[in-house]
Amino acid sequence: MSFNTFGHVFRVTTWGESHGPALGCTVDGCPPNVSLDETAIQYWLDRRKPGQNKYTTQRREADQVRILSGVFEGRTTGTPIQLMIENTDQRSKDYGEIAETFRPGHADITYWQKYGIRDYRGGGRSSARETAARVAAGGVARAALAALAPGVTITGYMTRMGAHGIDGPRDMDEIGRNPFWVPSAAAAETWAAYLDELRKSGNSCGAEIEVSASGVPAGLGAPVYGKLDTDLAAACMSINAVKGVEIGEGMDAARLTGEDNADEIRLGNDGAPVYGSNHAGGILGGISTGQDVVVRFAVKPTSSILKPRASITKSGQPTEVVTKGRHDPCVGIRAVPVGEAMVACVILDHLLLDRAQTGGQRGTIG
Repeated sequence: MSFNTFGHVFRVTTWGESHGPALGCTVDGCPPNVSLDETAIQYWLDRRKPGQNKYTTQRREADQVRILSGVFEGRTTGTPIQLMIENTDQRSKDYGEIAETFRPGHADITYWQKYGIRDYRGGGRSSARETAARVAAGGVARAALAALAPGVTITGYMTRMGAHGIDGPRDMDEIGRNPFWVPSAAAAETWAAYLDELRKSGNSCGAEIEVSASGVPAGLGAPVYGKLDTDLAAACMSINAVKGVEIGEGMDAARLTGEDNADEIRLGNDGAPVYGSNHAGGILGGISTGQDVVVRFAVKPTSSILKPRASITKSGQPTEVVTKGRHDPCVGIRAVPVGEAMVACVILDHLLLDRAQTGGQRGTIG
């Protein structure tokens, strides 16, 4: 009962700590003969790695991935794929002052209450650094999806930073042009000024991230306990600092009437159903409809801040905590590629589950 593994057929086990010598993952269940090399995985890790601009932690990590097993002559063998990323820029001395103190809003106190021991250096296993391994696993999942379902495209972007959302239409071409992965040039400008002020004051903010997967085949997922949205929600909720997950309209569906919420259906010229809207987020009854699968999650503000907060020590004495070190003023920025990776892993997992259960059979319409 280690709880470090997720997935059913495509299974990922992550290992390692923020300030240990290395971290990584073991990916099991990847089909054989999928084209894969370190360069393909590195592309996704480079999007997540720290220190790329002033809006993320200044910890300098190359996040260079090494494939230790499961790949031969550029193709997966069907055996476990072991991936390793070395930590090269740890600064553990920054955390010496909190060795006996619990940081408010952080996992320090719950780890201590559960295990009676904790790695205080950067949060150890609870650090967002663990997500580098998830992104590496997501690179494997994307490679497998490219082979098995080449029409699938997964795109993540921020829709809110703290008090600021997006005004006006979204321009998806803008996502890669700004440091916030936001589909709006105007929002990026506003967010930059907002985050600059927070960063300089030693504070932080939360964020909302949306991940859209297009080209997902209809029929993935199963009723009741094997729902596609159940596993998507669990995967995204498992990301560090995430406090809420929505599918499609999510919580806003409670404000709609049945007439407004129902996605009307007609038969397209190609014999496939066409939906008039996508309030369901591409999933009905736990099964994909063939529309875009839309997942949204909320990330809380970074807990490690330079603002003094009241807390207690391990001996129960009152104290005040100011967390030194290098931290993201908004962890939502680097959570975008992490969210993409988790969605990729879940969609591949359910594609493999469906192949095992139905062999790709589908009910006909018309």
